Amino acid sequence: MVWSVADERFQENLEAAKAYFEEHWTLCAPRTATALDQPIGQWLSNLRRPGALDGHPEWKAALEAVDEHWNPGWPPPWQRHYAALRALLADEQGRIDARADIPPGVTVHGMDIGRWLARQRTPKGWEGLAAGQRELLEAIGITPPPPGQAEPAKAPGTAVNAFEKGVAALARYKARTGSVTVPRGHVERIVLDGEEHAIKLGVWLTNTKTRRAKLTTDKRRQLADLGLHWATTEEAA
Repeated sequence: MVWSVADERFQENLEAAKAYFEEHWTLCAPRTATALDQPIGQWLSNLRRPGALDGHPEWKAALEAVDEHWNPGWPPPWQRHYAALRALLADEQGRIDARADIPPGVTVHGMDIGRWLARQRTPKGWEGLAAGQRELLEAIGITPPPPGQAEPAKAPGTAVNAFEKGVAALARYKARTGSVTVPRGHVERIVLDGEEHAIKLGVWLTNTKTRRAKLTTDKRRQLADLGLHWATTEEAA
C-alpha cells in the first residue's frame, strides 16, 4: 500500500541518490547529474533550498544517513572536490594515507584535485576556509604548511582566469552570507594560489548574466551549482 505519493517519489529518488553516492562519494551533485535515469542533481538542489524539508524530518535523516554532508554550509563544488580527494587517499580497506602524492593535474570526474588541494594548503587559502571545512581536511591528515614555510611555486599553465576568480569570489560570498544576491558595488576579497584578489563581484555578476548566452555549458553549470538559476541552459537559451 502506498501511504503517500510524495514519500514514494522520495524513496525512488533516494535510491538514485544512493547510486550516485556509490560512484561519486558525495551527494553534492551538480544540478545536471543523473543516476538510474533520474535527474538526481536537480532533485538534491531543490531539497537544499531553505524550508524544502520542513515537515519531513525523516527525509532529512534518510539523506544524512547516505551522506552527512549532503547539504554543507559551504559551496557544493568544494564538497565534491573534498570527496574525490578523500577517495584518492583511501586504500582498499578505506584507511586514509595523507602522505600520498597528489600533484596538480591529478583529475577525478573532471576535477583537478591536485591543484585544488594545493590551494587549500596555502596559508591564506586555509585561513579562508570555514571551520567545518578545516575539520574535514584535518580528519584526513591535510593541514596547512607550518608558519614561515615557503609556499610551493605555481605549476606552469595554472594561472587563474577571470571567470574562475569570479566563481571563487561568489562561492566565498555565499559561504559567508548564505546568499548569491550581491550588491552591484560589492567587492569580495579572495585568496587563490596564495595571492589575494579584490573581485568586483557585483559588477562581475551583472556582466556575466548579460553574456550568459556565450558561456560554455561547463561555466553555466558552475554558476547553477552555486544557486544562480538563470545560468541553466534552459533559462539562458
